[in-house]
Amino acid sequence: QLVESGGGSVQAGRSLRVSCAASGITYSSNCMGWFRQAPGEEREGVAYIYTGGQSAEYGASVKGRFTISLDNAKNTVSLEMNSLKPEDTAMYYCAAAPGFLTGGGYCSIRGTIRARDYNYWGPGTQVTVS
Repeated sequence: QLVESGGGSVQAGRSLRVSCAASGITYSSNCMGWFRQAPGEEREGVAYIYTGGQSAEYGASVKGRFTISLDNAKNTVSLEMNSLKPEDTAMYYCAAAPGFLTGGGYCSIRGTIRARDYNYWGPGTQVTVS
């Protein structure tokens, strides 16, 4: 089970942190990702982190502004979002992909964090930037 928290409404330029608590799934050696989906849009991969080694990768639209991190003691993955823009407004989802790590050590395919590669999903938390 994955449960997100920390969403809300903020002004452009401000920061927000969303977190995801994982339970009932293997937390170690797992791809943990954050995705977002705005109304009428496809689900977009924002970032992932590999719990086995903490390697991470970011989508182009958030690179340099967002940071994904782990708290292994709490089985939690967080996304720190800085310099938020109105176009960051979306429902943010936490997802897990046990056993997905590619031979090259990535949780993505050719640099794209794909929703279809992740098996477990949280219900989402809304982030609104105005």
